[in-house]
Amino acid sequence: MTVVRSIEGRIRYTSTAPERAGAERGREAFRIDVYADGSRTIAAHGEIDDAPAVVRDVNLRIGPDRRPTDCFVRIAVGGQPRGAGWFCFADDLAECEADTAIEGRVSQKMRLREPLKAFGNHAMVNDGFLLSLYDLSAGPGVQTTRGLLLSSPDHRGATGPMLFAVDLAIEYVGREPLTVAPGNFEALHFRMVDVPGLPLAHPPYDLWVTADGDYVLLKARVGGYMQTAYELSQIARREAGHV
Repeated sequence: MTVVRSIEGRIRYTSTAPERAGAERGREAFRIDVYADGSRTIAAHGEIDDAPAVVRDVNLRIGPDRRPTDCFVRIAVGGQPRGAGWFCFADDLAECEADTAIEGRVSQKMRLREPLKAFGNHAMVNDGFLLSLYDLSAGPGVQTTRGLLLSSPDHRGATGPMLFAVDLAIEYVGREPLTVAPGNFEALHFRMVDVPGLPLAHPPYDLWVTADGDYVLLKARVGGYMQTAYELSQIARREAGHV
């Protein structure tokens, strides 16, 4: 496979709690490689400093049809290894092979009614790409994807990793100009308004992504008890053959 272009960047995690407003609470480095056939890989290393601290490494492969084909997730919690898992997705089957500190050796097979449309691994850059599920031709509104799979039902992705099924309701608000550290962007504004199936309802979640078809996360804000914000701090784009 030939990489035709790459996107590398960093995302800064901050607090919006009144007593910590603007304080850095984590960070994420990511790389997106786009291949000649339209497939891509999304890799990210994320760190959440708030106790218990979470460190996560993920690598997700997306096919030319924008459906996930496989993913690797490794997490540490509170400075200790929590688990590592490999996920594979066929048209009618999702599989997970994992080794976790709590559950031990895990093998899962889940039958799918249709090919999986998306996989959530809790990397912020991947949350941005999940918004490509929304059919923009319908204009602003709410659309729900059934049978999405996650690597963890925890809001911080700090359990497992194991397969967990949910639905996802996305609201498209519209196009907005947005300025972040790397510059000015034309952004698509979305909200994840409901995630049926989670043990604990997710707080209000607004996200802004690039309007160029790559859905690179520019900014995000989570309300409720989480009181967190995320913003793109660096980005570099490279075409094949260019340094």
